Amino acid sequence: MTLIRSQVRFVAAALAFVIIAVSPPAALSQKAPDATFPDRPVRLIVPYTPGGPSDVMGRLMSECLSVAFGEQAYVDNRPGAGSTLGGKIAASADPDGYTLLVATAATLAIGPTLYPDSGLDPKVFMPVAMFATVPFVMVGGPKTPAKSIPELVAYAKAHPGKLTIGVPNGAPPHMLAAWFKSLTGTDIVIVPYRGGAGDLVDVIAGQIDLAIETTSIVLPHLADGSLHAFATATPKRLAETPNVPTMIESGVPGFVALSWTGLAAPSGTPQPVIEKINAAINAGLSSPDIKSKLAKLGATGHPGTPTQFATFVASEVPKWTAMAKLSGVHGE
Repeated sequence: MTLIRSQVRFVAAALAFVIIAVSPPAALSQKAPDATFPDRPVRLIVPYTPGGPSDVMGRLMSECLSVAFGEQAYVDNRPGAGSTLGGKIAASADPDGYTLLVATAATLAIGPTLYPDSGLDPKVFMPVAMFATVPFVMVGGPKTPAKSIPELVAYAKAHPGKLTIGVPNGAPPHMLAAWFKSLTGTDIVIVPYRGGAGDLVDVIAGQIDLAIETTSIVLPHLADGSLHAFATATPKRLAETPNVPTMIESGVPGFVALSWTGLAAPSGTPQPVIEKINAAINAGLSSPDIKSKLAKLGATGHPGTPTQFATFVASEVPKWTAMAKLSGVHGE
């Protein structure tokens, strides 16, 4: 019953996110666009440490806004409590468009599930713009004692508790690692890290065996041979890694998930400001420079309206909420 109540609660939060996008308050919707916005720097709060997938996407979004507005947009990393710390800072900011949240499944679904007493309520955010989706890849280092998923599963079953997988604590890879263990019936030790990228350093050094991260941070390591790709969590093989099989091909049915990022603003932000930021992100996504940078990361841009982003979030929140419950992780 606890799981059901939790899922209902976060489905309701996701639907509220949609309602805010579809039906802004009449007073806000009737306002003329604020010609002075922005007249000072815009802060994008990333609720994780520098170097991870959310940080990479946040910096690309800040670049889009800086170019469009002629004012600096910058990333402010505020990690902690499974991304809920940064989320709370963004939620408590003035609803004027000058403080935005780099929104992900972690902040809008996973974090509030793992940290129910954090005080972060996803309903306090308004959708602004979806930015990009990025595939996940399971990787190993030179010392990892397997080269394929079937070999990995066989080794893990023969040596329970011996293999280790590094994950940013409370983030989507953490949920995926738990899901992989559940689907394969393996005993792999999950090693939490404070943020993204640190786990990859230790995989390369042979301190841990595995990681599940996005192409946005693993592709360079695959190219130089410091990491080995086991499989992607995608429906079909990626153009960037054509020789890497999917999890489905490798005998793990249904293992499909994408990392996604966008921007959200505190509830009450004027609709004209929301629309202006949305237009800036969409313009950036149509520029050859941003398209090229996303392609190099294996990412796909998703220009669209605030309502479309809200609808997407509503479809994703229940899945990640359920996965967070499955993980058995308990926030401190």
